[in-house]
Order: sequence, then structure tokens, then C-alpha cells
Amino acid sequence: MNKGSIAVLAFEGWNDAGEAATAAVDHLIDQFQARLIYSFDPEPFYDFQVNRPFLKFSDDGNRKVEWRTTHIYESELDKNKKLLLVRGIEPSMHWKQFTREFVSLIEENDVSMVIAIGALLADTAHTRPIPVTPVAMNPEVAKRFEIDVSDYEGPTGILGVIQESLSRKQIAGISLWAAVPHYVSQPPCPKATMALLDALDDLIDVKFDLVDYPERSDVWQDQVDNLIQNDEEMIEYVKKLEVEGDASQLSQTSGETIAREFERYLRRRNPK
Repeated sequence: MNKGSIAVLAFEGWNDAGEAATAAVDHLIDQFQARLIYSFDPEPFYDFQVNRPFLKFSDDGNRKVEWRTTHIYESELDKNKKLLLVRGIEPSMHWKQFTREFVSLIEENDVSMVIAIGALLADTAHTRPIPVTPVAMNPEVAKRFEIDVSDYEGPTGILGVIQESLSRKQIAGISLWAAVPHYVSQPPCPKATMALLDALDDLIDVKFDLVDYPERSDVWQDQVDNLIQNDEEMIEYVKKLEVEGDASQLSQTSGETIAREFERYLRRRNPK
């Protein structure tokens, strides 16, 4: 468990399959009634032909331009601990400048741990729990939280750039990646959002609940079942993914994992 202030961030784009990650941050912003404390100037970072601004009517009836950018929200958990919630768009340019500005804000707010959440399309069955993989770049952080050290090499997104910068600054950084079934990639994907929120619950000493996400996840799964019920080829493919996923899960299951899942179940039944 982490005793200092915590930041949770998600970015729209390729690392937000099914919009699962940004939906998780939106859920926390609403639940904690977080207030907006900072917005990045979009001019240096975004291509407005890719992320177009919106024309909207203000309360006084006049039209205004709303520029899309990255926002930081804050909730006071207690007098010594804050929760920062970062909801943004992956920058189109000037990533180094963006990362410096972000890390500076993290340091100014005495954040001791940053959790980046994302979702990627994967070969996983919609009928099974959505896998979430936690990784850290720093070996000491990985050891402290008993998770794997990332050994990935190759092209990366803004989350990877931020995490590398945090590691050099000795700020604990963890990434949580949900595996969204690639054959139902259209948003929303409440089952993946719920999986990310559950994974956050394992990492941080912050009380929150899922509200209606269990019911929404069941509805989503039923909808996918109905969508593929007349497609024999897809049904066989899902069965294949189930067998592969069950075998992988069985090899990773331990008494400690079962106990942790049971504790989470009890907390969900008695959130107070």
C-alpha cells in the first residue's frame, strides 16, 4: 500500500481499447467529485485536424470553442494525501516538453506513486474475466508490489515515455494493462473498465466502489453472446480462446490469489 499522494492517468487513443481506461478515470472523477486543477495548453501538443475542437453553447447562450486537451483533477483523501486523476489525449507532438511539464506537476503535488492504466486488443474471450497485467519499469518498485518488471522493447506511446521519465526521477510508476477481446473492440467495454478498477483496488489504499459496473458488465457480455450466437465459426473461436485462457489462468493460480479475490468479494458486498 502507498502512503503518499497518488496519481492515476489514462490517455485516449491506441492504448485505450474499448475506451476502458478513460472510462475508469471518469468513474473515479465522478465518485470522488474531483475538481479540475490544471489543463495543458493544447497549442504546443495537439494537431487540431486530428483532435478537432468543439463548438458549444455556454450558459449565457453564446457559442464558444472548447479545445480538447489533457486535464488534471484533484480529490483530497485526507489532510496529507491527495488523489490526482489525469484524463487526456496522447499528444501529437513535443512529447519531451509534455512529459517534462507533466512530471513537474507530479513533483509539485508531492505524488509518490503514478499508476498509468491502459487497454489493448488481445486474443482473450469475452466470457472470461478480463486479464489485467501490472508491470513496472523500476526493479525496486516491481519487487515492492510483487509485480513483473517490464522487458518490452519497441515502439511506445506517451504512457511508456512518462513511466521512463518517472523511473529516472525515482518516482514509483506502475502500468496496468487490460486485455480487451479484439473481436468486440467497439466502446464501451464495461467489463474491462471494471477489471482495471479491481486492479487499482489491489494496489492503492483508497476506498471506492464499482457502483453499477458489475451489472453493466453482465449486460455487455449478454449482448456479445447474442451478437455471435448464429456465427458457428465465431462460437468455435471463442471456445478455443476459453480453453487457452483457462489453461493459462490455472497455471498462475495460487492460494494467495484465491484469498485476495475472496477479500475483494467481501469488500464489494460490504463497501462501508
